[in-house]
Amino acid sequence: MSAVVSRAFSKIGVILGMIKFEHTIFALPFALTSMILAADGMPKLSVFGWVLLAMVGARSAAMAFNRIADLRLDKLNPRTADRALPKGILHVAEAWAFTLISAGAFVFAAWKLNPLAFSLSPVALLVILGYSYTKRFTNLSHLVLGLALGIAPVGAWIAVTGRVNFAPMILSAAVMFWTAGFDVIYALQDLDFDAKMGLYSIPKALGPAGGLLASRVFHLLTTALLIAFGAYLRLGIAYFAGVAFVAALLVYEQSLVKPKDFSRVNVAFFNTNGLVSIGFFAFTLADLLLRHRLH
Repeated sequence: MSAVVSRAFSKIGVILGMIKFEHTIFALPFALTSMILAADGMPKLSVFGWVLLAMVGARSAAMAFNRIADLRLDKLNPRTADRALPKGILHVAEAWAFTLISAGAFVFAAWKLNPLAFSLSPVALLVILGYSYTKRFTNLSHLVLGLALGIAPVGAWIAVTGRVNFAPMILSAAVMFWTAGFDVIYALQDLDFDAKMGLYSIPKALGPAGGLLASRVFHLLTTALLIAFGAYLRLGIAYFAGVAFVAALLVYEQSLVKPKDFSRVNVAFFNTNGLVSIGFFAFTLADLLLRHRLH
């Protein structure tokens, strides 16, 4: 029995590694930010739990499906050839099972939340799963990935209120451009491979310098939209301090990568962006607590 349990845990570890579970930290804090603002505090524990399950389920399904969709390409790309599916450490059937279970968890959580969340869950799945094919036909795949992550704040707002509101749409747009900006940086690593395989990306279309310029424009739009979001909801000084914190991190991220030097792409991609999302949530939570205390 112990051997069976050990193998099961080992397989779970491989799956979590395949989907880079730690990258859940990118979108989750933005969803939680939207959730606490929609609830004007902490929602009911049940709502928080279902939002968390929906977020983890949606992202896990998207990542696992991406690995399945890109399996042929990952085998050919030296950067990705060591992943679990290309190396045969994980079988495609196992990846499919995990994808379906994760998608099912997302839809079930949406059903438990409210009718609008449930009715929109297939649309969300279409976006987050459909992204995996976009780099085969459009240079704007980075924005589609951004939209996939940007769904989170709107979804969290709907989870709490049961209706759509303009405010989370502003935050979702900010998340979309933030994601697109760092994904353009990440895509610099695959310039030669994308050209060889006929894949599309902004760096391939514009070159490294043009790609970095596009990334910077996206991150400027991110900052502007975060300011607009705070102004629309009349948030306080702590929130705008958080926006300044995010803007400083984005400037730092952009400084790490040069048109002829991609050696620090991974630092820019994971470390900095993890701090962006966590920091933004922390400052917004502080702002909410301060406003409640003052009133």
